[in-house]
Amino acid sequence: MDKFNATLSKENQAYYTLRIAAALCFIGHGSFGIIGKEIWCNYFGVFGIGHDAAFKIMPWLGSVDILLGLTLLFYPTKAVLWWLVVWAAVTAFLRPMSGEPIPEFIERAGNFGAPLTLLVLCSDKRALFKGMFSSVKPVAGANPSKNAARILQVVVFLLLIGHGWLNLIEKKGLMGQYTALGFSRPGMVAHLAGMFEIAAACLILFRPLRPLIFALLIWKAGTELFYPHWEMFEWIERSGSYGSLLALWVLLPQGNVPFKSRHSAVY
Repeated sequence: MDKFNATLSKENQAYYTLRIAAALCFIGHGSFGIIGKEIWCNYFGVFGIGHDAAFKIMPWLGSVDILLGLTLLFYPTKAVLWWLVVWAAVTAFLRPMSGEPIPEFIERAGNFGAPLTLLVLCSDKRALFKGMFSSVKPVAGANPSKNAARILQVVVFLLLIGHGWLNLIEKKGLMGQYTALGFSRPGMVAHLAGMFEIAAACLILFRPLRPLIFALLIWKAGTELFYPHWEMFEWIERSGSYGSLLALWVLLPQGNVPFKSRHSAVY
């Protein structure tokens, strides 16, 4: 990590982290379209699309997701990033629209937060829509980095609050995950995990600590390896969450000194 830090600036480290994370998120999401995920039929149902038609459309949408994810890896543009922000937000919002609890949307803040932060990191003021088809690079200077870090604080806060909330209401999938891991009282485990995540989310929002952020990255990436079905694809799809945590860790000043007190010393 020290050698990596020496060769790349904070802005570039965050740029590559978010770029790869957002790309993997959409490649993972698109893979489910190719595979055909039963629960997606509920989201198509919001638009009045039936079960059979949904399964015919899924591979096409999945292919588009994968293509845009690969585009982000090899030639990232603002046009692609804006599409990913909007598409990720819409697909996440379809969950509560189809009858799922609101935290299902909140937990997926990393899906649209990672590409949104990347846009801010690569844009001057009032330039978010300029050069839509040019390859994006991080903008030099303190302001884009500070703005990106602040957005990431909110994104991480939301994704942790959402997941913690799902634990507290004992989401069926989480209960199955804890049971499969051998816990005899999965409800108690869920409540403890939920309270921890919500407390950590509040701390990240008001006083982000780099050691805590790194610990949460390991916690989230590690615990989400144990999905009961399609484990690896589920994990890859959540790369936006892991990338948001890692990018925030990268952008925060050493020693957790607030941005406003170190304008010239940090960047």
